[in-house]
Amino acid sequence: MEVFLPLIFERSMCPFARTSRLLDQHFGSGLDPEDFQQPVNPNRREITKTPAGYLRRWRSRDSSNDSGSTLVADKDKFQASLDVQQFSPEELTIKITGENVLTVEGKHEEKEDQHGSIQRHFVRRYVLPSSYDISKIESKMSSDGVLIITAPSIAAKQVEHKTIPITQTEKPARAPAEETKN
Repeated sequence: MEVFLPLIFERSMCPFARTSRLLDQHFGSGLDPEDFQQPVNPNRREITKTPAGYLRRWRSRDSSNDSGSTLVADKDKFQASLDVQQFSPEELTIKITGENVLTVEGKHEEKEDQHGSIQRHFVRRYVLPSSYDISKIESKMSSDGVLIITAPSIAAKQVEHKTIPITQTEKPARAPAEETKN
């Protein structure tokens, strides 16, 4: 029992011993010196509501601008915006892979950069409501690496009003019943 006690205290006291998860989408970008810094007096609630005590980049420009994937689905259009700045348009594919399922995939083989080598791959699927026209999907990539995919809504069918003329016939709709003879 005495052997395990120091290990328990050591893990709970040392913030670097905790496992953490990378939650933002900047997995391929380099690290800034401030990424290793933590606030001197972090808010206790902030630490407990994050997985395994993970503290997100708190002063970094990237973290304040990171919006991940954003969706807009209103009466006019469906729009998905996805940060894909690590990929070129040739490394991205956008497909309809099922009934109203839009799949975005990005993949590039191992590349050398200033930090070493890196290989990236992601697959993101969006289920579009049936009120959007998947045959008219468009995609654009901005100069800062944001992929924007839009699908217009299907216009509600306009009810055509038409006056139907009445034609009078000279025949009865029901055949007259034969008169019974006495």
